[in-house]
Amino acid sequence: IDAWIFHQANHRIIEGVMRRLEVPLEKAVINLQKYGNTSAASVFLALHEGLAEGRITRGDRVMLVSFGAGMTYGAMIIRI
Repeated sequence: IDAWIFHQANHRIIEGVMRRLEVPLEKAVINLQKYGNTSAASVFLALHEGLAEGRITRGDRVMLVSFGAGMTYGAMIIRI
């Protein structure tokens, strides 16, 4: 996986998951500090930002991860 994009709800959650999976935090696109928790739009705002900044490019495999209340979550891998 070339880039990881999580629901931008909590920086500690993103750091914890990346550490647990032993993936460098630099592979995660994080914009929480810029926009805060934008709810359902957060994953797609981060994807747009990663593309605009050149951190994500054609051919990259990107893991999109979203989570909600309780133990609900969803994830998918896309190729750009």
